[in-house]
Amino acid sequence: MSQAYSAGLTVTDSIVYRIKRILPLKGKVTVNKGDKVKSGDLVAETSLPGNVLPMNIANKLGCTPQQVASYMKVKAGDKLEKGMLLAEDKGMFGFGFFKSSVRSPIDGEVESVSPLTGQCMLREPRIPVQIKAFIDGIIVEVIPEEGVIVENKSAYIQGIFGICGETTGEIKVLVKDPSQKLTPDLITPDCAEKLVVGGSLTPYDTILKAKELGVRGIITGGIDDEDIKKILGYDIGVAITGHEDFGITILCTEGFGPIKMADKTFNLLKQFEGKEASMHGKTQIRAGVIRPEIIIPLDFKEEELVAPTPKDSLLLIGGLIRIIRQPGFGKIGKILSLPEVPINVESETKVRVLTAEVEGQTLTIPRANVELIEN
Repeated sequence: MSQAYSAGLTVTDSIVYRIKRILPLKGKVTVNKGDKVKSGDLVAETSLPGNVLPMNIANKLGCTPQQVASYMKVKAGDKLEKGMLLAEDKGMFGFGFFKSSVRSPIDGEVESVSPLTGQCMLREPRIPVQIKAFIDGIIVEVIPEEGVIVENKSAYIQGIFGICGETTGEIKVLVKDPSQKLTPDLITPDCAEKLVVGGSLTPYDTILKAKELGVRGIITGGIDDEDIKKILGYDIGVAITGHEDFGITILCTEGFGPIKMADKTFNLLKQFEGKEASMHGKTQIRAGVIRPEIIIPLDFKEEELVAPTPKDSLLLIGGLIRIIRQPGFGKIGKILSLPEVPINVESETKVRVLTAEVEGQTLTIPRANVELIEN
């Protein structure tokens, strides 16, 4: 009999964690290989070009494009301040009476002046981009002008779904057990700037209160997908998440609906309560899977940074699985059988499947649509 393997969420009290911190375009790396960094330390920086604003100088001065060059008071490459004189004609009959002028509406610089169109292109100030380490660790590699690779030894938790980007804070467990709902009354002013941990479900009202009180992140077993739609104002579909601008990062460890957080996950978070952690909500379920993560840095010696060989997870009858694609995304089931022969599915392709008991029903599910929940 052949064996079947599936990816599973990683939940561990010790892992060698490595992350790339890369600029969107070439810039300056501010650290060196071997440097120890904190999550908030700057590791690389650059600046993005500002927006371009066209100014039709010929139209504004009522002259021909060919005359514009003689009226310009600035040239390409000059720095600008808002209100600075860009161009001025010679006035009525060339004697300086009733002059027309054009002034800069922005701070920035002159990009170009065209003698053919009479247009002057202005560019707004460059936009600074700073990349921080995100985790406490050691710089193990510097990629010149692009970024760095940071490593550490951490307790580590992968979630199934999240929204919003990177954040850091102290872990604060607000429920007594992993089946307890995170209700609004549990969110108090001392939760500000913390990563708060709930149990089976975090409802909409709790999320709003947490945001209002300055909570940085919520870690929960389940969440209602309709609440996500309310928060964002749109349906997330299958696109990658993590770029939302809601103001609080949410990480769901189990799925949608009131699902008890796994004991192993809850106990690990309880173990490290009071510790600083990093987390993000970036999620992509389809090809090129990205998981939301919680990283809790541990004390370590540099020689301990040897990443273990990743192990495949073996699908076995009786094992617990989670559905990671629609239909049934986020639901948990128990494997009943692992048929050897591929079968035709709705897309008219032949795939290997398994049967599982999910919420009292027996479902046939493509193996690529599930992940193993490890005990």
